[in-house]
Amino acid sequence: MLIVLDYEAGNQTSVRRALDYLGIPCRISADPVLLKNSQGVIFPGVGAAGQAMAELRQKGLDVLLGELIHTGKPLLGICVGCQVLLEYSEENDTQTLGVFEGCCRRFNPEWHDENGRNLIVPHMGWNGLRAVTECALLCGISDEAEFYFVHSYYPAPVPELVMATTFYGREFASIFGRPGLWAVQFHPEKSGRPGLRLLANFYSYCQEKDNAQ
Repeated sequence: MLIVLDYEAGNQTSVRRALDYLGIPCRISADPVLLKNSQGVIFPGVGAAGQAMAELRQKGLDVLLGELIHTGKPLLGICVGCQVLLEYSEENDTQTLGVFEGCCRRFNPEWHDENGRNLIVPHMGWNGLRAVTECALLCGISDEAEFYFVHSYYPAPVPELVMATTFYGREFASIFGRPGLWAVQFHPEKSGRPGLRLLANFYSYCQEKDNAQ
């Protein structure tokens, strides 16, 4: 079973609906026992980094997430849940979880898009990915697939963590991390078939890891 982390700063219901559609067993919870016994954890997020970190710290989930990651529990961070895995966010001048080296920066509206126009911030809508390294999440997904983004800040991890990039004013990391601990800036639960396939790929990885133990 997958657990969708419940910390009142995420998009848990939409993620659960996508998992339900795929027939993947899941629950929304912040119960430490359920999280530790799960096959994997999805860490969603909407809103602001400061709010997300305040909720995590208030509930002690910042420490729990660190413990789960330390033990090798598969985890997928989505949007703000992706951003706060880094060390710092310019949004609300926030010290974040520090799981990965890097920070989160704001898009500059003076930058230009592919058509030479000033950026609209937030970056909102469909955009593609450019794979940088092999990534199990993207197995069976076309290079032409597009995913749904809604964000004003973009992750800037150290280069060796980057798995896929997206262009909006500049190229930024849209997937980063390492096998079993992934962060995606877009919303797979809102990205149609490619997003559903990505979630199914995550669950397949969790099952394989669970069966190997």
